[in-house]
Amino acid sequence: MSERATEEHLVLQAQAGNAKAFELLYRSYHASLVRFAFRLCGNEQMACDAVQDAWILIARKLGDLHTPSMFRARVFKAVRWRTTDYMRKKANHTVPLDDVAQESAATEKPMWATSSQLGTLINKLPDVEKQAIHLFYLEELKLTEIAAVLEVPTGTIKSRLNRARGRLKTLMEGEENDID
Repeated sequence: MSERATEEHLVLQAQAGNAKAFELLYRSYHASLVRFAFRLCGNEQMACDAVQDAWILIARKLGDLHTPSMFRARVFKAVRWRTTDYMRKKANHTVPLDDVAQESAATEKPMWATSSQLGTLINKLPDVEKQAIHLFYLEELKLTEIAAVLEVPTGTIKSRLNRARGRLKTLMEGEENDID
């Protein structure tokens, strides 16, 4: 059975009241959801709280999901909204990724960005592009799933990803020039 089919089966079992199936879904997504929430708000505690609240909402509303294949989009969307709510409540209480990421000191001009450098550059993107990049590359959501999470058309997601890639390239070139 494929991973997607297994997930859909778990969703159907969880909707029927199978707590073990819901627990497996929780274990499979929880870490990714916390990473996503952290990317949105930059605050570990806020991210954990938002994800916890989202799981409670997901558990309550799971029966309302008519298309089990959209479970992944539904959970990321719930986390996005809860994180946004928390950020509104604590407007100036975020920690930039620059403070979290440890830059490696390079003696030569690097050909590729390290993961910490890339995280710093991604953090410089506008929020909508940052979210699209994270969901597409780090969480490996499909374009249609990202569109559902961000509540925009698929074409808009394509545009945001393209624009974000261009900005990242420009930022990386600027970083290389700073090293020279």
